[in-house]
Amino acid sequence: MTHYIQDENEFDSLLANQSVMVVDCTATWCGPCKLVSPLIDQLDEEYGDRATILKLDLDEHKSLAKRLGVKSIPAVMFFKGGELVETLVGSKTYEEFRQQLENLL
Repeated sequence: MTHYIQDENEFDSLLANQSVMVVDCTATWCGPCKLVSPLIDQLDEEYGDRATILKLDLDEHKSLAKRLGVKSIPAVMFFKGGELVETLVGSKTYEEFRQQLENLL
């Protein structure tokens, strides 16, 4: 199961120390997020040894969501070297998430 970000300090620390990071911005009330969530878990299983893959509950972390500029969900953000490279918004296929991650590795 993919780890949920606990607070902004944890996010900042991971962002500073991880080469490639994927963050699934989600909420418990969001139907499409429930479709994306298992795909992110699958991505974590397949690539967790080469990238840090996390989930962010937007209801619990509104200030971080605002800081990241999340305007609609589901949103999966891809970071490399501490910088946001791409955000995939809406329901996507596993292949789309996998390909974006492959491009960063």
